[in-house]
Amino acid sequence: MGKVIITIGREFGSGGRYVAKLLAEKLNIPYYDKEIIALAAKESDIDENVLENLDEKSASRYFYAMPTAGYVPEAISAKFDVSMSDKLFLLQSKIIKDIADKGSAIIIGRSADYVLRDEKNVLKVFIHAPMDFRVDYAVKTRGINPEKAERIIKKMDSSRKKYYNYYTGRRWGNPKNYDLVLNSTLGFDTIVDIIASAKASMEKE
Repeated sequence: MGKVIITIGREFGSGGRYVAKLLAEKLNIPYYDKEIIALAAKESDIDENVLENLDEKSASRYFYAMPTAGYVPEAISAKFDVSMSDKLFLLQSKIIKDIADKGSAIIIGRSADYVLRDEKNVLKVFIHAPMDFRVDYAVKTRGINPEKAERIIKKMDSSRKKYYNYYTGRRWGNPKNYDLVLNSTLGFDTIVDIIASAKASMEKE
């Protein structure tokens, strides 16, 4: 049985992370989200809190080259005054490729669909939902103030969009970038079944 890497892009509040957890349990394969940050911190010897603050954020004039005590990808070392955001993107890209080499896995966000664009057997998924669904989900699962929920959702979406567009040259959420674009109103269990079925089909090819 061949490996399949599942990448999941998602709108904030769509439940993409929850879908990934359910899918990982159903398929008995690992999923990577914040774990990528921990691996990046370990490999680079950059404080994990610093990387956490930069996660899925595009380069900013406020974050410029900081000395690192550990590994820095070759592509980075050739640049001068490269931003910390650029360093994190390139480091995460290396880690994502390393994960893909090991076997089937689920990778959340971080432009993984683009990073693995030249790899075979990558199932690219994007999960979205109407704003009212996302507001309700964010309030229930994250304890967000209902009066501020929509503003927070739009801010998070904007951050992810800028990150993706900046580093890929593509448009975040564009259906052409993905194999499956799924609406959370279908139900999380249904979405998991659809993705699992698509994975099984790819394994038979």
